[in-house]
Amino acid sequence: MKQWRERRVAMAMAVMAAVALLCAAGCLLTGSVDIPAADVWGAMTGGDVAKGTWRVIVTETRVPMMLTAAVAGASLAVAGLLLQTCFNNPLAGPSILGISSGASLGVAIVVLAFGGMVAEQWGQYLNVVIGAIAGAAVVLGLLMLMARVVRSAAMLLIVGILVGYFASSGISLLNYYSTQESVYSFTIWGLGSFAGGSSGRVLAFVCFGLPVVAVAMLFVKPLNAMLLGERYAASLGIDMRRTRLLLLIVSGLLTAAVTAFCGPIGFLGLIVPHISRMMLRTSNHAVLLPATALCGAATALLCAYISVAAGRGGVVPINAITPVIGVPVIIYVILNRKKLHYFD
Repeated sequence: MKQWRERRVAMAMAVMAAVALLCAAGCLLTGSVDIPAADVWGAMTGGDVAKGTWRVIVTETRVPMMLTAAVAGASLAVAGLLLQTCFNNPLAGPSILGISSGASLGVAIVVLAFGGMVAEQWGQYLNVVIGAIAGAAVVLGLLMLMARVVRSAAMLLIVGILVGYFASSGISLLNYYSTQESVYSFTIWGLGSFAGGSSGRVLAFVCFGLPVVAVAMLFVKPLNAMLLGERYAASLGIDMRRTRLLLLIVSGLLTAAVTAFCGPIGFLGLIVPHISRMMLRTSNHAVLLPATALCGAATALLCAYISVAAGRGGVVPINAITPVIGVPVIIYVILNRKKLHYFD
């Protein structure tokens, strides 16, 4: 039985890795300009390329988009898994709990209220990042305060949805009273995209996102203990209040970073943990956490490839693709919730 489980985990991880590699290759080979695979490889390895512009396209556009998609997908997936276990609710996620909306409101205040721009300049971009982190932190603080009053996980989920609506209302008001240029900049950002970032910004995003994902891997023991109940976790010497606070901080940082860099990406943080659990058939976070990160990267790379392949020379917004993948998964989870023992 143990060998069968180990074999299933190995096969699932292999499938995820294969999908991620294939989609990454698709992102590098697909675009408005047809570039032979040999020239793509040459541009990435510093070899010979037939045209100088091809090297620029590969290194400054396609590679950054591929890296952004992989790190953003892994970050949102891990954040979603942490929130679902923390709140003991399979429908918890960065977008459902209002964290993404809070981060978007923070960006809206910077861009719409104070005339900032989602631009390449580091000073302006840093303001956007700070606004996203601040907005996510406010929502997390509200959720933590409500968690002390509201004991029901379902009610806390409803509170998160209401907070999301409140943030959306604030964004609508800011849009109404802002200039046309600011509204256009914020609207384009809000569509969600893994493309458009410079190599310097992508490097900063990767250097921030990957260490935070690595920190999340350190919570395997308390996450597994949470599955057995708060009393059992406390009997093991785990400070539940401190652990829940740290989990919310890590989830908020991951969500805020992705939202600031890519816009509010929906569904990935909600559906990827379910896909990972169904493939692995386990709730052991020792394998579930890395598998979810890998599955998130693969799913985001798939969305990135579709956005380019279906763009006809452009890039389709990511938020036009994720619901097509996410809605069927959520419907399946809801219809089969009695058969899926996620938190046992």
